[in-house]
Amino acid sequence: MSNEILKEKIMIELQNVKDPEIDSISIIELGMLEKLVITNDRVDIHLLPTFLGCPALDIIKKNILKSIDHLDRTKQFNVQFDFSPPWTSERVTEEGRERLKEFGIAPPPKLVNESGRWQVDCPYCNSSYTTMENIFGPTACRSILYCKTCKNPFEAMKPVSTMM
Repeated sequence: MSNEILKEKIMIELQNVKDPEIDSISIIELGMLEKLVITNDRVDIHLLPTFLGCPALDIIKKNILKSIDHLDRTKQFNVQFDFSPPWTSERVTEEGRERLKEFGIAPPPKLVNESGRWQVDCPYCNSSYTTMENIFGPTACRSILYCKTCKNPFEAMKPVSTMM
């Protein structure tokens, strides 16, 4: 199998590897894939963790290896997490943003306003009339907010930028 065909097959498999905590979004849609390098005897997959110390990294690695090792038995597969460049929330794809909303999690705001405050729209009714209830959510990458329009609490991915 040529390296180009193998790369296409790997990308299809990676699209099916979901975030263990948000099973509606793939690692591709989250923007975690930094690079994919295929040589004669090896495949290296470089990922950017969304947060340092994320407890799901071992699970993600295991799920990737499980999904791709059958593709080419002649190659060694390696998955590693790189910390440079750092992952930012701008890497989440448009499809990923929609998948987060379907799951009930507001995607990270694209822009933080000049005051340093970020505004998040409700994933249920799209209202911007929301308030921060707790910056600390169930995971390091999420906060808890409340929509004053539809009266629903919801989680939101925190904005992560190299400019903050």
